[in-house]
Amino acid sequence: MRVLVVGSGSREHAITWKLAQSPSKPTLFVAPGNAGTAQIAENVPIGAEDIDSLIEYAKSNGIDLTVVGPEMPLASGIVDRFNEAGFLVFGPTQRAARIESSKIFAKQIMASAGVPTAASQHFDTSADAINYIESAEPPYVIKADGLAAGKGVIMAPEPADAISAIQDMMDNKAFGSSGGTALVEEWMTGQEVSVFAFVDGEYVSPMVAACDYKRIGDEDTGPNTGGMGSYSPPPFWNDDLDEQVRRIIVEPVVKEMARIGSSYLGVLYAGLMLTESGPKVIEFNCRLGDPETQVILPRLQSDLLEIFHRAALGELKQTDVVWNDLACVGVVSASAGYPESYETGFEISGLDTIDPSSMVFHAGTKPTASSNPVTSGGRVLTVTGTGSTLAEATAVAYDNTSRIVFEGRYHRTDIAANLGDTTMVLVAVLMGSSSDKDAMQETSDVLGQMGIEHVVEVMSAHRTPEKVKDYAESARDRGIELIIAGAGGSAGLPGVVASWTTLPVIGVPLPTSDLKGVDALYAIAQMPPGIPVACVAVGSWGARNAAFLAAQILGIKHPEIQKNYDQYRDGLKSR
Repeated sequence: MRVLVVGSGSREHAITWKLAQSPSKPTLFVAPGNAGTAQIAENVPIGAEDIDSLIEYAKSNGIDLTVVGPEMPLASGIVDRFNEAGFLVFGPTQRAARIESSKIFAKQIMASAGVPTAASQHFDTSADAINYIESAEPPYVIKADGLAAGKGVIMAPEPADAISAIQDMMDNKAFGSSGGTALVEEWMTGQEVSVFAFVDGEYVSPMVAACDYKRIGDEDTGPNTGGMGSYSPPPFWNDDLDEQVRRIIVEPVVKEMARIGSSYLGVLYAGLMLTESGPKVIEFNCRLGDPETQVILPRLQSDLLEIFHRAALGELKQTDVVWNDLACVGVVSASAGYPESYETGFEISGLDTIDPSSMVFHAGTKPTASSNPVTSGGRVLTVTGTGSTLAEATAVAYDNTSRIVFEGRYHRTDIAANLGDTTMVLVAVLMGSSSDKDAMQETSDVLGQMGIEHVVEVMSAHRTPEKVKDYAESARDRGIELIIAGAGGSAGLPGVVASWTTLPVIGVPLPTSDLKGVDALYAIAQMPPGIPVACVAVGSWGARNAAFLAAQILGIKHPEIQKNYDQYRDGLKSR
């Protein structure tokens, strides 16, 4: 098969690299490509947005399948044009690509499909936008409606910041026509994550999740860029979140796009915020992400060529898509001055010193007659390190990044760092009153001993029943996998929680009445069939055993927790 990949960035290099591993041994062409793609394919000197020339090239060279990487040609209708010319192509049509090329359109689709996202207002004049900002509560997010190479989003903590962003975007044309219409959006808080799926117009095949770093400087300082690094898998991601995102976000959007006559075929990219009330969409993109592609495709075990081909034919369901457990971290090296003005043409050395546990994906590079390429863009290349853990992959990525030399090379030093701060809480420890905290402290202590991240909350089944209901119903969406509830007296809390969730609930009877916990024991244990609550001993023993039981349950899925519990049990033998 003769395959044409359209684009010139690290994303396209990674796609070409993966296609080259296909058992069918395709003949690969990349337009226009870079110094990296030139090593594994034939570069074609045609720009990604020169659609007429690309079609003529496809005709004269017998191209069987075209894969479009960047968003600009997709938004310009390259897929429509190739389809009209009789070529098989993987990517969304111009109408479908509006999911990225118009944030207003994306908001309308999400509203129609019932997909959770940030509240927003859009404006055609800066005066109207500023009037709204002056009446709304900060903080704000200001977005250009159209494409802006990943840079058209400004975080504005204060009204003055938002007004300045609006004036720069709408009056000073910082993003050209893309900023002619602007959105003022709710500022969401939580963990960001990038989620992708292969789509053939109807069937959805989820990909592995990743996290990226958009700002130029460490600790997320400075202006937005096209992306300075990424990692996969996120330590907080789990199968429940994956299933939830597919069910409430990706599939509803795909169905709605089909309903309005804009059937979606290609990669659908959802940038998400994991808020306290569950995942919400920040924005959609109509292609693979960059730099996320560089850490996702090394984790793909299946034949990417077969996936693209089947999807383009509307037969994606017939293909098994399998992912490995590899940890991948990508670090972007950029030209000095990026994302503002920068110089190019500097020789790149050290590429021959990269070890086998790393991949170097080129972006802004150009081959030369000599053995070393030269820089030709802002983001020059991505070094992807691999390992059994993110810590190992991070060390590999940075070790190999340090071996690459070109004048003015810059990279962030905090990619995949401090991930402990983003660890998803697995257990919620609930209690009916703040007076129960001392008794339930033993639960927290043992959970900590087992290495189980948890949160402690006070809520009463009788005094704050709505809070209990809301918390129980949303617990799974926030990554909670098990709930421990301590209560005394009538001890309604564990049972009420269990009535509002299908997560396992462990009840701890507390001796808070004259009956010394026997009443709580009976209340917790006597649950009706179908809505069980695991009941442990009264008081201190129960508080500890609830945590140990949680470790046993969670250990089935989480090997580290199982290891910690096994070590604890081994230690009991010597007492």
